[in-house]
Amino acid sequence: MAATRIGAPANSLSHPTRRRASSSNQSITGSIGCRLRKSFDTGQRLSIRVSVEGDGYPGEMKKSENEARALELRRVFKGLPRYEFSSGDSQFYPRPLSASDLSKSIKDGSRIRVAYQGVSGAYSESAAEKAYPDCEAVPCEQFDIAFQAVEQWLVDRAVLPIENSLGGSIHRNYDLLLRHRLHIVGEVQFPVRHCLLANHGVRVEDLTRVLSHPQALAQCENTLTNLGVIREAVDDTAGAAKFVAVHKLKDTAAVASFGAARIYDMNVLAQDIQDDPDNITRFLMLAREPVIPGTDRPFKTSIVFSLEEGPGVLFKALAVFAMRSINLTKIESRPQRKRPLRQPVESTNGSLKYFDYLFYVDFEASMADPNSQNALRHLKEFATFLRVLGSYPIDISLT
Repeated sequence: MAATRIGAPANSLSHPTRRRASSSNQSITGSIGCRLRKSFDTGQRLSIRVSVEGDGYPGEMKKSENEARALELRRVFKGLPRYEFSSGDSQFYPRPLSASDLSKSIKDGSRIRVAYQGVSGAYSESAAEKAYPDCEAVPCEQFDIAFQAVEQWLVDRAVLPIENSLGGSIHRNYDLLLRHRLHIVGEVQFPVRHCLLANHGVRVEDLTRVLSHPQALAQCENTLTNLGVIREAVDDTAGAAKFVAVHKLKDTAAVASFGAARIYDMNVLAQDIQDDPDNITRFLMLAREPVIPGTDRPFKTSIVFSLEEGPGVLFKALAVFAMRSINLTKIESRPQRKRPLRQPVESTNGSLKYFDYLFYVDFEASMADPNSQNALRHLKEFATFLRVLGSYPIDISLT
């Protein structure tokens, strides 16, 4: 297998199975008509991570064939531009917020403004609109940009993925929850239904490549293997659809949502191509202020804590919930970035060290419930750090 990554310096072509090519950033002057109601002088750069795989082909591809394919891909994706679309285009595409936009005030209008990661047509946009109907969904280039946009009052809320039923946890957002001071005020369970999208006139038998987010490609493994196409990883599903549409590619499709097909005027070659129909992504709703927890409906509480090293310490931490019949729905451990290794006090030679972890826990109870309050008081007696990330209503819908 050969792989090409767009956006790295040209002198990084060193590893025999992973090659890098440089990508120039060009700024195209123009105005953009979109839901942001304001245009900026920076364009969007679609960062492509390309991997060439031989899966689905009869026999093993020879090294020379792999190298030829890599060269071909470098020619196709060389010099990815920074796109902006004028008001004369048939569709108005909101350009994602970048780090440079965070210093600009774009507050306008009375609708609640909700940040999500990706471009228009992303599953995160649909989740934001489910969480806040009639909202103004604001795309952001990266997860941390969405956090900062809420903190700096550019938007009112953020809706970001935290876990998927097939792919597991989104570790980046767990780390950002601790780094920033936003509060979890709700959750959204969103079913992911992948479609195979191509430009009009392109048939399935014409396809040689399929672009999408790595998780989306993995979730459609069987379908794509049967098609015998090369899978190429990009930053997000809707970005893949946008790239195929903008470049009018005739041999390339994208795995993305039905909404992306509508936005970028693409043909849906197949629907529900995911291997497992039970493909659910859980999103968190984030705000600057917490919600007041109640007991009139099911609530969930999310916390993060750390513990001293020792036998049975984690058992003791979890027992504070078990002895009060509080159900845990999620536990996730993440390394302490500022102190990844810990040396016990009793270690005299300095050779004995432990990995230091934070523990994220979700449990089904409201912080308005005295039972929950007592559990956290008990946990605080031996936890070295404890923070409540939010207490919020449980989403029981899957539509």
